[in-house]
Amino acid sequence: MRVEQVNWVDIPAGLLRRGTPVDEVAAVARHYADTGVPMEWYMKEAPRAEIHVPAFRIARTPVTVGQWALFAAATDRPVPRAPADHPVIGVAWEAAVSYCRWLGERLGLGVRLPTEDEWERAARGEDGREFPWGEEYRIGLANLVDLGIGTTVPVGSFPKGASPFGVLDMAGNADEWTSTVYAPYSGAPVEVTSTEDWAFDRHITRGGAFCHDRDLARCARRHGAYEPDLEAIGVGFRLAAPAV
Repeated sequence: MRVEQVNWVDIPAGLLRRGTPVDEVAAVARHYADTGVPMEWYMKEAPRAEIHVPAFRIARTPVTVGQWALFAAATDRPVPRAPADHPVIGVAWEAAVSYCRWLGERLGLGVRLPTEDEWERAARGEDGREFPWGEEYRIGLANLVDLGIGTTVPVGSFPKGASPFGVLDMAGNADEWTSTVYAPYSGAPVEVTSTEDWAFDRHITRGGAFCHDRDLARCARRHGAYEPDLEAIGVGFRLAAPAV
């Protein structure tokens, strides 16, 4: 069976200014007050920490419907009715992990989901920027609800929204699974919940989807799959692998 090669981006080992400083959370919540997101959700980003992330590789774009279809044919899974170049959505975390394992066996690589820290490093670089493309939000750099499209678009459709490493679609189009189970950051404010028992799945997602507001495009924003209809909320995934 044909297996499509992955367009990998090499992310060098380096610094991640992860999260949001505690004393800035209230200002962030006020800035995005129109989205209706309570301050407690942003508090999960605190505190800011400078951490070292080892080198790794990450796919330039999320897994597409066409790539998923090859796996689906081999494992008797459904294929979404969307164009082949759109990101696959509606994928459960376990199914995403199975895809990684399946593809890794065929490529001879340790293909996996990125950790939450790896995802943020690939999106943010080393300068602590607010969005993958810089400090200010700009309509038209990501497929979010403000564009009014209401569904996915082909991966890589917003090259001007690339991250510092050239990774695409780190904001919008499809919310992306990570391998990290939600837990507060070390040193988090006491009011941050220790678990998210209400979540459909406790693994962290990042980046936001076509149906989300601009707050989810922020590099620091920690999210999750809070509803069981993963297609409606636009949950997909991208691949990671060890550094060469």
